[in-house]
Amino acid sequence: MPRARAVLSLRGRSGVTGRPVRLQVDAGHITALDEVDDGPPLWLLPGLVDIQVNGYAGADVNGADVQASTIVSMVEALWARGTTTVFPTVVTGSQQAMQRSLRAVARARAVSPLVAHSIPRVHVEGPCISAEDGPRGAHAPEHIRPPSPEEFGDWQEACEHIVGVVTLAPELRGALSYIGQLARLGVVVAIGHTAARPDEIRAAVEAGATLSTHLGNGSHAMLARLDNYVWEQLGEDRLWASFIFDGHHLPPPVMRSMVRAKGVERSVLVSDAVSLAGAAPGTYSSAVGGTVQLHRDGRLEVLGTGYLAGSTSDLLAGVGNAVRMAGLDLATALRLATANPARLTGLDGHGARGFLEPGASADVAVVSWPSEGAAPVVVATLVAGRVVYRDETAADLAACLG
Repeated sequence: MPRARAVLSLRGRSGVTGRPVRLQVDAGHITALDEVDDGPPLWLLPGLVDIQVNGYAGADVNGADVQASTIVSMVEALWARGTTTVFPTVVTGSQQAMQRSLRAVARARAVSPLVAHSIPRVHVEGPCISAEDGPRGAHAPEHIRPPSPEEFGDWQEACEHIVGVVTLAPELRGALSYIGQLARLGVVVAIGHTAARPDEIRAAVEAGATLSTHLGNGSHAMLARLDNYVWEQLGEDRLWASFIFDGHHLPPPVMRSMVRAKGVERSVLVSDAVSLAGAAPGTYSSAVGGTVQLHRDGRLEVLGTGYLAGSTSDLLAGVGNAVRMAGLDLATALRLATANPARLTGLDGHGARGFLEPGASADVAVVSWPSEGAAPVVVATLVAGRVVYRDETAADLAACLG
C-alpha cells in the first residue's frame, strides 16, 4: 500500500449517511470519521470500484498499440471521474493480443505505486463465450475458443497473477471443470455472453460460478418467454449480478426490476466503458466491435447491427443514473459501485476499498452534486490518501480539503 506523506482532513457531506462529516487521513488510510454540525456543500464519496473497464478517454486496453502508458492514462482519466479502483478488462482476441494487453497492465502497475494500488485485479472477458449472434455481442467470432487451463496460466504469468475475474459461457466443452479450477484459485468466475440452457446455468453455479456479467446484455434479441438464461440467473441467489446503467444497455424499468429481483446485496454496477468514452459522434474503428458508430446520445453500436459495443459512460454517471432512472437513493446506488464490488472480489479486508470508515483505504471522491436531477461533478480525488486530481476552480474545495 502506498503511504500518504501527511495527515489530511476533509469536510463535507457523507454520501453514505448524508450528514456533514470530518474525515481524517493518515498513511493512506481513513483514521477518523466524525459527524460535525456543518460543512461545505460538497459530497465525500467512497472511491468507486469498477470491475469492468475496456478503456476510457482514448485509452484502449485492447488496442493493437496498447502500452503501459495507455493503461496509466486510462487510470488517471478515471481518477478525475471518481473511480479509484479499476479492473482493466481484456476481451476476446488472439492469444498474442490478449497477452499483450495483460503485459501492458503489469508494466503500468510498475510505473507508480498509486497506479498499482488502483489496479488490484484484471478482468478477462472471453474468449470462452458463445459464438452465436446476440450472446457474442461485439466480440470477434474468429477468436472464440474453448476454455484452456494452460492459457489461463499464460494470462496469469503475463500480468503477474492478478487475473481476478473471468467471464465465460458455461455451455462450452470443458467449461464446468474449468470453472471449478478457477474458483479454487480464488478467481471470480462470471457467466456472460452465453446461450446456455437453464440447466447449464445451474451446473455452472454448482461448479463455482458466482457472478453474472452485465446481466440482460450479451443475449439474444428474442428469448423464450419464461424458460431462459436471463431468468435463471436473475432468480439464482448464489449469483451476484453486474449491471450497466448507462441509459442504453438497460431501460429504466428493467434497471429497477433487476435490482429488486436480484437484491441490493448481490447487485454491482459496472461501466463497461470503452476508449471512445468522451469522443464526438461518428464512425470509428474499435478493438471491440470493429467498425462502430457512436450516436449523439452516447449509444455505441457495431455498425449496421444494432448490437452494443460497450459503453461511453463512466461509473459515476452510472451511479447518477441509478438515482435518476432506477429510483435508488444515493447511499444504495453508491453501495452498488463501491462496497458491493469490493466484497465480491475480496477487496473488503484490511484497508478495504469502497468504504468510508476508519481503517479503510483513503480512496475518496469529492463531488459537487447540487441535486439528484443534476450530473455529479468530481472536484477532487484521493487515492491511498494522496490527492491525485484537483479542480482548483471548484467552489468550496479549499474549505473541504484542510
